[in-house]
Order: sequence, then structure tokens, then C-alpha cells
Amino acid sequence: MAAPILSDFTRLTSADLLKFKRYLIENVGRSMEGEELQIGDRAEFMKQRLGEVYIQTKVNLPEDIRKQIFDDILDELTGFGPIQPLLDDPDVSEVMVNGPKKVYIEKGGQLTKTPITFDDDDHVLRIIDRIILPLGRRVDADSPTVDARLPDGSRVNAVIRPVSIDGPCITIRKFRKDKLSVQQLVDYGSLTNHMAEFIRACVIARLNIVISGGTGSGKTTLLNVLSSFIPENERVITIEDAAELQLQQDHILRMETKVASVDGTGAVTIRDLVRNSLRMRPDRIVVGECRGGEALDMLQAMNTGHDGSLTTLHANTPRDALSRLETMVLMSGMELPLKVVRQQISSAVDLIIQQTRLKDGSRKVTAITEVVGMEGEIVVLTDIFKFEQTGIGENGKILGELKPTGIRPIFGPRLEAAGFKLGAEIFMPAGGLNLGQRR
Repeated sequence: MAAPILSDFTRLTSADLLKFKRYLIENVGRSMEGEELQIGDRAEFMKQRLGEVYIQTKVNLPEDIRKQIFDDILDELTGFGPIQPLLDDPDVSEVMVNGPKKVYIEKGGQLTKTPITFDDDDHVLRIIDRIILPLGRRVDADSPTVDARLPDGSRVNAVIRPVSIDGPCITIRKFRKDKLSVQQLVDYGSLTNHMAEFIRACVIARLNIVISGGTGSGKTTLLNVLSSFIPENERVITIEDAAELQLQQDHILRMETKVASVDGTGAVTIRDLVRNSLRMRPDRIVVGECRGGEALDMLQAMNTGHDGSLTTLHANTPRDALSRLETMVLMSGMELPLKVVRQQISSAVDLIIQQTRLKDGSRKVTAITEVVGMEGEIVVLTDIFKFEQTGIGENGKILGELKPTGIRPIFGPRLEAAGFKLGAEIFMPAGGLNLGQRR
């Protein structure tokens, strides 16, 4: 490929710069073939080689344009192209590529369109391949969706044609390098000190806990915080589609699903891993997210001595979480009467923690709800803590208060047996008003 003639930079079009950029990428890439370098050395070598190729073209671009082109090329060759600066920005929590010309981010809980674009559909596809190929995953017309993760643990979903009508799309949920502590959640207003103390007691006392919430509500973040309360001397097995949990204990065994090979064989599902984990002498089983028939295996594990299990699921209220669990159990293929399913759920799950992303972008624990048991054919729930919205402030900020309902959980003796004697002030709202009810 001959170098484009760029004699008059004042007349340069974006097409001219794109051709020049592709010329440099092709030549630098060719010069790297056969080079066995460490990642750090490779980046430095590319930078040096790029400068040499640029000089050989005898093109003299203005410094700001040259620097921008160099940055773009290095991001392309050593990172993930145009979105690499977004991945490097610690304040960006999510990156969404809706085709080559629409790139959005979530920052501070708000969605914003960026000026960043890709060259074309093929450019987006090259970045998708760069993400998934090292992981042994594939995406093509026969398998047009894929889940993967970046080297730092960030979660990636990609969808291409024919499923994605307007071109290939990428969604990246960024991985926090600094693990949030429970105190930080309290400082952010996601929960109160009393709620944190109560949740800590429940985890250490080996209650089975389900974290419920919508997409992007912070379920995994909260699961990480809860898992930090697990004692160091317990054997913990984590099961996820794409490993992103950040457990700090020493005795951790992490397992991740495997997609089927090209011939459709060799898949390892969440359900397979939950079943297998029962043969691995776990003290705790932590499932990143229940979304199918594995819910039945999880409930059976909770009901057969594997106390202290943790998982998340998608639902907007604690009652919806129960309905979602029922649906997932029925997805297992076992033809169980609905009453039996509900008995399994009510005897297995002790606590539902509802995590919500509010309209102002803030994330809060909006309910901590006890699963009391069965009355007839209905699973009874009792709110222990609840978020009460009082209004909307400046800039649409949601105003409200996280309060105890005045109801003590019936599993209180289990907390006491584990060494926690929680005072009445934890469960009593100001003024003694009872906000809770069985439902």
C-alpha cells in the first residue's frame, strides 16, 4: 500500500487522514510480525516503529493532528481502538457502542453520547475480535452474540448482524480496580450503618441471601461487599458466566462457564457448575447470577446443608424476585407443582436484598426483606428495612430516607447463635412508626 500524498494539510479531508492512518497501521503491524516481545516492550517498540514509519513518509502534519493520529494508532494496535480512552477513564462506568457512529457512556449514573466514532462496521468487528479471540470465543452469523471479559475483568457483550440490525454493537460494564467497601456504600447513601450491621450479621450467620435488582443497579457490587463478610476459614466456590467477582478471601475456587465449540459440543453451563460444586466440599456457594434452570439446583443446595449461599437475579421488587425464581425453577425441566416450588423457595431463601438504580442515577438498597415462610400457597415476605421516597430535589435528585420498619426478623435466634445481639434501635424507626407489613 503506497503512502497517500498529503502535501497540503489545509485541504485534508477525514478520508485522507483515514487512508494515511491505515497506511501507518499496516506498515507498523507488518514490522511487528515475528517479534516476540513482552506487553510493555511491545507497546514501546510500536511507538518507536510508528515514529520511524511516519518519518519515512516525509509527511509533515501539524503537531496536534500528528499526535492525535499517533494516539489513535497506538490505541488501535495495543488497546481497543477508539474506545480505549473511555476504558482508561476511571469515572466512566459503562461504554455502549451502538454501531460505528454512536458511542455512549455512563458517567456519574447519567448516559451521555460521546464524539467518538469508529471508521465503519469492519472497524467495530476488529475490536470485537480483539476482545474475544484470546478467550477462545467466537462471533459470526451463526453465533451472533457473545459474552466475554477484558483483561482487567470488565464484562463485555457483543452483538453483530443479522441480530443487530444497525451494525455491530458492544456493551462494556467496567470493572472497578478499587473494590468498594461497605463503609463507602454507607457514605454514598446506598444503605445505612444499621442496615450494613444487619447484613453483615446475616452473612456471618450463614443465611441464604438473594440480591435482586434491575440491569445496572449494582447487584454485583453489592454481592462483592457481602462476600467480604465471609470468614477467612471457609471454602468458597464462585460460579459465573464471566468471572468478575472480587472476593478477597484466601480459600476461593472460581469457576466460569464455557461456550460450545464450533460443532456445538463442549458447553459448560452455570447449571453444570452448580451441580459439580456440590462435589467439591464447599462451605459457601456464590453464583454471580441465576437466570435459568440452575435456580432449582441452587435452591436444593441451600436446602441440603449449604447454608450461607449468595446469588443475584434480575427483578424489580422482592415479590417479583420470588416470581422470577419460580419461573427459573420451572425452566429446569422438572414438572413440579407450583406449591412445591414455592415451598422449596420459602425454605431455602432467608433474605432478599433489593438493589435499585433510581431515576437520578443513584443506586440504593431499597428493601431488605425476610422470607418468612408459607401461608397456604403464598410465600410470606416481611420488610425489615425500606426506602421511603419523600420528593424530588434540584436537578432531579431523588429525596428519601432508608428506614427500619419496626419488625424484627424471625431468624433473630440464628443471629444470636452466631454471636450477634442486635439492639432494638436497629429495627425501630424514629417515633416508633411501623412501616412494614407481611405480604
